[in-house]
Amino acid sequence: MKLLAYLITYPFIWILSILPFKVLYLLSDLLFFILYRLFGYRKKVVRTNLELVFPEKSFEERKQIEKRFYAHLCDLFMEALKSRALTEADLNRRYKLLNIEVLNRIELEKNTFVLFAHYANWEWSVTLNLYVKSLGFGVYQKLANPYFDRFVRRTRAKWKLTLIEQQDTSRVIHENADKGLKAIYGLISDQSPMIKKTRLWLPFMGITVPVFTGAEGLARKYDFAVVYAKAVKVTRGHYTLEFIPMTESASETDPEFITRRFIELVEAQIKESPELYIWTHRRWKHRDKVPDEFK
Repeated sequence: MKLLAYLITYPFIWILSILPFKVLYLLSDLLFFILYRLFGYRKKVVRTNLELVFPEKSFEERKQIEKRFYAHLCDLFMEALKSRALTEADLNRRYKLLNIEVLNRIELEKNTFVLFAHYANWEWSVTLNLYVKSLGFGVYQKLANPYFDRFVRRTRAKWKLTLIEQQDTSRVIHENADKGLKAIYGLISDQSPMIKKTRLWLPFMGITVPVFTGAEGLARKYDFAVVYAKAVKVTRGHYTLEFIPMTESASETDPEFITRRFIELVEAQIKESPELYIWTHRRWKHRDKVPDEFK
């Protein structure tokens, strides 16, 4: 069944990926109508999230954020499909790296974590592998369908990016360190971790939630540099990526500094343009389970 699902779906992905951007965004508008107007995809989750983090805003203000978010979500979906056929020229024109020299300077001295949030467009950040000298690794969750998983790996490999499963991160970092390999590891760090694996709870948009500390733990253990990747949507289909150094020596930072700083930077972006955050995730679902020591 998984192979059948792949064989049925892949031709549509292929066709959509070769369409001109103008046509792709017309389809995105149609998808917005279907997703938002007809089916109300996860609308209850989105509204609950927006009400939780923006209680000071009126219903109408939150409704406008909601609409703009769904429009962006549809664009993001189409842009992800387009990734299969993107060229270097496309990315240079549509995804500009504002200060790649910052990352280039840091990578000369240190292995580096580049931390992303589910904000704007993180998919197209693969372009940065064309402008760094270190090996590029992306931490991800393996897809349940092995055929789609292989497809995603091949697509990323085109940009010299090797995907590693989240549970293999520590092992790969250790092996690369033993070999003396310089590497940059990109990962999205604003997800909601499993409660049983949670070591730290922090306020995120005013609500205490469990947070990932894995990146900080590994960065401190191996003395990595840590950089925040600030993606910004300039206009439709056009983004910038700015690299904000968080530390150039993680082992010298205080415990929790990196995680807390990351949360601060994500919050600042959400407050700037809330429609660009992925509100369909139930990021605040554990808000009623905060342990006493974190209240």
